[in-house]
Amino acid sequence: MGREHIVDLGRRAKAASRVLAGADGAAKNGALLVAADLLEERGADLLEHNAADLERARAGDAADVALDRLRLTAERVGAMADSLRQVAALGDPVGEVVEGWVRPNGLRVQRVRVPLGVVGVIYENRPNVTSDAAGLCLKAGNATMLRGSSSAAASNAAIVGCLREALAKVGLPEDGVVNVADTSHEAAVAFMQLNGMIDCLVPRGGHSLIASVREHATVPYVIDGDGNCHVYVDAGADLDMALSIVVNAKTQRPGVCNAAESLVVHEAVAGEFLPRLGEALSGVELRGDGASRALLPAMAVATEDDFGAEFLGPIMSVVVVADLDGAIDHITRYGSGHSEAIVTNDLGASERFCREVDAAAVVVNASTRFIDGGELGLGSEIGISTQKLHARGPMGLRELTCVKYVVRGNGQVRR
Repeated sequence: MGREHIVDLGRRAKAASRVLAGADGAAKNGALLVAADLLEERGADLLEHNAADLERARAGDAADVALDRLRLTAERVGAMADSLRQVAALGDPVGEVVEGWVRPNGLRVQRVRVPLGVVGVIYENRPNVTSDAAGLCLKAGNATMLRGSSSAAASNAAIVGCLREALAKVGLPEDGVVNVADTSHEAAVAFMQLNGMIDCLVPRGGHSLIASVREHATVPYVIDGDGNCHVYVDAGADLDMALSIVVNAKTQRPGVCNAAESLVVHEAVAGEFLPRLGEALSGVELRGDGASRALLPAMAVATEDDFGAEFLGPIMSVVVVADLDGAIDHITRYGSGHSEAIVTNDLGASERFCREVDAAAVVVNASTRFIDGGELGLGSEIGISTQKLHARGPMGLRELTCVKYVVRGNGQVRR
């Protein structure tokens, strides 16, 4: 297809973004609801395209985790449709007055939410990202440029077809959602360099994708980074609760970024907790430090790399610490800034953990798996930002807008 085709797609998305920025909420919601219906009506067709993607992935010896991310089921297609309906039911952030004030000279100043423009999403494997990202961007008045991976090409194209048809049916430009079908490295680099067309780039993928964005992107981007998420079991923890939380955080869906990869245990409870954990996580390979292996001898030896790893599978690192200071120090050294949890009945410990742990999200007495746009009431998310500008944590509707200063006067001039 070449760079010229990608530039043409960018220009078309930019033109559509100007229309979407002024679209009313009823039209945007109507497109989302039509898209949801189309996804369900064409569920069998989507699954057929997805089966072809899965077959190619298996032939290429894709790992089980990659296959799970790629796989669509009737339930997952239904969840995609429900997510679009949930986004439609959310309040429209466009036009929201964030704050306002009046100056002594009578000028009335407001900060008002406006769309970003064109949001580019470059992602790997997960076809549900296609509908989630486009739905959120549309609700926030943005056009979306999507560049998925070759492994999900057929699935993504089918989903984008539903979204574009829905836009057209309600009178909005179908180029509000465009799909870059060229999955070559050269196309990816061209996509990352659509200056004047992409206003914000969101990469969702592994180390190589993030490294490529940092090397090649010339448009503003938000990093959806690694998820080396920790659960710290404090001396003041209810150990039954702690066991339930760790098992859920590790095993409920181990191949996603908010799954727990690392366990930190206070030495006061490690002797009782770790043997119970070893039994409960019998299908997970535990890799620990010397103190943890003394309590659970079957545990493998953890390397330095293990403590900082995002395993995305049935492996978990374990370390025993002397106190809360040790837990915070360990998380600070090895954490990726995604989501960190503490299990404790000690209010002081939980408050200090929340205050001192530097991460996009901190969780008290609950699983890290809740750090998700849908679970937190955002409808869905376009990604989870592990950086601090312009957004941090799950990126929902408000994170897909910026603010414009609107100043109203009655003839004032500056002296």
